[in-house]
Order: sequence, then C-alpha cells, then structure tokens
Amino acid sequence: MTNPIGFDGRLTCALECADLAKASQWYEDVLGFKKLYQVDEIGWCEFQSPVADTTVGLSQVESPTEKGGATLTFGVSDVAVARKALEEHGVRFDGETITEPGMVSLATFYDLDGNKLMIAQDLSQNG
Repeated sequence: MTNPIGFDGRLTCALECADLAKASQWYEDVLGFKKLYQVDEIGWCEFQSPVADTTVGLSQVESPTEKGGATLTFGVSDVAVARKALEEHGVRFDGETITEPGMVSLATFYDLDGNKLMIAQDLSQNG
C-alpha cells in the first residue's frame, strides 16, 4: 500500500494545560514519564510514553478546553508534501503550517467530524 502522506511511524499525543510546570511535574511524578525536553518560549514539553515511538506533549494555553481530549500528531517525513496530499482530498486545515526552526513544522487539520489532528515534521538533528 502506498503512503502519499509519508508517515514516519512516530505519534505524539498533544494535550493542553494551564500551567506547564505543574502539568510537567504531574506527568513525571504520577505517571513516571521521562521528560525529553521543554521549550518555555512556545509553552511546550514532551515526554516519552511507555509505548514505543509514542510521546505525550503538553502545550500551555490560556484557557484549556475543559472537555479534554488529545490531538493525535502524526510524524511525517515532509510536512509540505503531506499537507499537499491532504489538501488534494479537500481536508480542512487550521491556518498555515507553523515552523519552529531546528525543532518542528506543524500543520493542524480536521477529520470529517471536526476532530483536530496534526502532522509534524521533526527538524532536529536527531530527527
């Protein structure tokens, strides 16, 4: 089966939080997750989950949605190519692709029921 989107096998479950420091400590202390990194400038930290190639990311926002819910973030080899393939199928995106140089390029999109999903290209030296 061909893969025009270029999925690379990684999955990041992104969750909103009101206080990055408190939430980060909770994931470390309560769940025992290992923090991989934290970028205070963009209010983001990421943890290795116990599931292979699956990480949990925390995104600090002003008002987290109380209903909760993760944004499944699929790793891709080239976010521009993946976005184009999705757009060719009429997929609706939430704004432009966001790039944090040397870190990641992200594009948020929606499924048919309005569930938020994301594609991410790892721009780090290790990616």
